[in-house]
Amino acid sequence: MTPTSLPVRPFARVPAPDLARGAMLLLIAIANTPWYLWGRQLRPSTIHPPGGSTLDRGVQVASIVAVDFRVYPMFAFLFGYGMVQLLTRQQAAGQDRLSVLAQLRRRGLWLLVFGFVHAALLWQGDILGAYGLAGILLARLFLHRANRTLLTWAVIGAALLVLATVAAIAAAYAAPVAPEIITYLPLGAAPAGQSDPFAAVADRLAFWPVVTLGQGLFALALPISIVLGFWAARLRILEEPARHLPLLRRVAVIGVATGLLGGLPHAAAVMGWLTVPHGSMFVFEVTQMTTGLPAGLGYAALFGLLGHRITGRSPGLVATVVTAVGKRSLSAYLAQSLLCAPVLAAWGLGLGAHLHSAAMAGYAVGVWLITAAGAWALERRKLPGPAEIVLRRLTAPRT
Repeated sequence: MTPTSLPVRPFARVPAPDLARGAMLLLIAIANTPWYLWGRQLRPSTIHPPGGSTLDRGVQVASIVAVDFRVYPMFAFLFGYGMVQLLTRQQAAGQDRLSVLAQLRRRGLWLLVFGFVHAALLWQGDILGAYGLAGILLARLFLHRANRTLLTWAVIGAALLVLATVAAIAAAYAAPVAPEIITYLPLGAAPAGQSDPFAAVADRLAFWPVVTLGQGLFALALPISIVLGFWAARLRILEEPARHLPLLRRVAVIGVATGLLGGLPHAAAVMGWLTVPHGSMFVFEVTQMTTGLPAGLGYAALFGLLGHRITGRSPGLVATVVTAVGKRSLSAYLAQSLLCAPVLAAWGLGLGAHLHSAAMAGYAVGVWLITAAGAWALERRKLPGPAEIVLRRLTAPRT
């Protein structure tokens, strides 16, 4: 059966994607806020600063193992899933396929614009541009392809990631030992420590294309996740989890276990428990990306299983609030930057210079709770998020 001949079924919002987005926005806050710990020496392969208390180091280990490079693949999977849902829903409403594809292209272009403005004003690590770019290209290349083709290209991408990892390990093994004391300042860390707001804008805009092109295309994990999201949405895996429970369980167990185990060597090296020459630490940037892909897919499968458990039941207050955040994930994501950058960066109040990892994780949790309160207030009034309203109006079908 070709993609264009798939049966169109009535669209109903299912809890799993929104639950996943809402919960993972907390992990995104935890992953992003360490970039605001400015004014201290950094180490190769990680943004987490040296020193700190036992609690600080514990937070760093947990972040490296379970959060860093593990959240965005899950969001990318859901992004691809949502593209197919939109296509199916609009076609069911009578809109022709070509006009829906044009709407998806407009959405991708506007996400690029949103991302550029977001980076210019607040956050150099913006991921919206990467989603927009990947969405435009992958929709053109793959939305009309058969399911087997989608899986074939996902496997090819995963194989390339594994080959890159093997090559990185070999290069790290052969790399010369670097000096014991080095200064390591990733380009993306510079804006938070820049006290001149205009220079900080320039620094952020210099880093934004690295994220947009790197994460959106060249790093492969995000495009692979989007393509797999296309495939999963055609099978309605999250809408009908009862029909796919064995698959969801396998992906959840294998994916999460691979991510956690794959992050342990990096955490051990950063903590000094595993001796790795500084000149070879670059290898973990590749291994984290490679093991982050199955972890992100595993997280998505976990929420698919959770969605199955609460389907037909009263979800309870916590699940309802988390789902409310997920429904307004774009607004919540942008709100995180509004609550972080002016308070933590040197060009703002500069609080980031006075915190360490555990305190910053606490700040991230507080930021998420504020966005959750706002989302819950909007949910009770049955209102979408402000960013969702703007994006919907900009990308609405043209008559």
